[in-house]
Amino acid sequence: MKIADLYIRVSTDEQADKGYSQRDQEERLIRYCETNNITIRRIIFEDHSAKTFIRPEWQKHLSLLKQSKNRSNLILFTKWDRFSRNAPDAYNMIAILRKHGIEPQAIEQPLDLDVPENKMMLAIYLTAPEIENDRRGLNTFYGIRRARKEGRWPGLAPVGYINRTEENGRKIIVPDGKQAEHLRWAFKEISKGNFSTEQIYKRAVEKGLRCSKNNFLRSIRNPIYSGYINVPRYKDEEAFVVRGVHEALITSALFHDVQNILNGRKKSIKTKIATDEEIPLKGFLLCPRCNRTLCGSASKGRTNYYYYYHCSSKCGYRYKAAEINGEMITFLSEHKVNQTLSIFLKEAILEEFANNTQSAKERKAGIIKQLSTLQNKLTKARELLLNGDIESSDYRIIKQECDEAISQTEFKLEDINSKVYSVERLEPIINKALTTLTSLDIIYCKSTSEEKRKLIGSMFPEKITFENLKHRTAKTSEPFNYIYLINSNLSAKKTEQKTLKNLLPREG
Repeated sequence: MKIADLYIRVSTDEQADKGYSQRDQEERLIRYCETNNITIRRIIFEDHSAKTFIRPEWQKHLSLLKQSKNRSNLILFTKWDRFSRNAPDAYNMIAILRKHGIEPQAIEQPLDLDVPENKMMLAIYLTAPEIENDRRGLNTFYGIRRARKEGRWPGLAPVGYINRTEENGRKIIVPDGKQAEHLRWAFKEISKGNFSTEQIYKRAVEKGLRCSKNNFLRSIRNPIYSGYINVPRYKDEEAFVVRGVHEALITSALFHDVQNILNGRKKSIKTKIATDEEIPLKGFLLCPRCNRTLCGSASKGRTNYYYYYHCSSKCGYRYKAAEINGEMITFLSEHKVNQTLSIFLKEAILEEFANNTQSAKERKAGIIKQLSTLQNKLTKARELLLNGDIESSDYRIIKQECDEAISQTEFKLEDINSKVYSVERLEPIINKALTTLTSLDIIYCKSTSEEKRKLIGSMFPEKITFENLKHRTAKTSEPFNYIYLINSNLSAKKTEQKTLKNLLPREG
């Protein structure tokens, strides 16, 4: 008496196809067994791809077969593509089943595998679905590549974006509210070079970013956030980028700054984001004895905690945090902008801005002209190809060169556009910056530990020692160095008493 196990398989993309539903397969298999007096032992329902035999229900069934030999002698399915869509794997699995005394059979494509000629038909039945899978995969690949070339992002939206469908049915990606803001913040923080990428990622997650660390590291390398889409290399076609139809989260200039930081082409001081409020200089100070970075920690006294900056080596250097923090405040007070100077500084910035704006307009006009020339060159090459004056291989070379040059030129144009401000937009920014620079010490005292560290990171290009800080010989960044020199020169001016007579104009 024949005993059979029924194998019924569908995959997600086949659920809606006619003739592939589990119910339909089950009815046909049961009817076949009733007609041919075959006893049904069990029915296996599978919802998995047939590209491999690593399928949950099949693996369970195979395990049971090994435990209970010869309890069934058939495994039935409707067609061979329900069994497998991979010919080499299918032959191997047939050998395993027959070793256990089980004969696989498709009721709608029956084959006697003991007849050698039938193996040719089996190859056709197994290879046809495999070819169909390969063709479907290739069509999908070309569709995705074409979408990228047209500036559209295929598939699931990257972090910071969300998938949407326009009224005409076209799929697009749009910024995802707070997630986009968190990612934009992360790009800006990385470009400053004050903190490591991992530290910025942790802080972004605290703010609410929903993203794994590996996904975050991939995202900050993806030009999609600057409005461009990568088209990867394929055969003889080199990789290139195209302008996307989606809204950019950041400017191209900011994206390139981040890449320079990540590639090590731009120097940066990376420190921890979170420290105790009493030791904000942790990570910025060097040991004057052994030149190691000083740590910061608290020692418990009888009634209170006392904070120190200390060396982790055997040199034993240790200094009270309160005293060093006080010297930092004094140092800042000497490097803030003089109130009188700030008025002249604002006028100088606005004057320089006017000059640079004119220069930027001239550069922009030149870039637009260059872009137009490249587009005309590409159009002319296309006309020559259509007229048969050049070969298609020559046209592809010209097109690739033009596309690369156009992309680079568009980057330059966007960079200039992002830096052009009107006086109305610039003046509030200048006022805010000068307010900060004229009260560095006050702002520092009122800031959180994180804000203090940002200020220190922007002020000192290198790590400092307490002795240099105390004797005002610590190396500062160029803007603060100029401020200190100007303040010193202002204090050295004549100090005679001002009178009304001094203020009157003199005749030459």
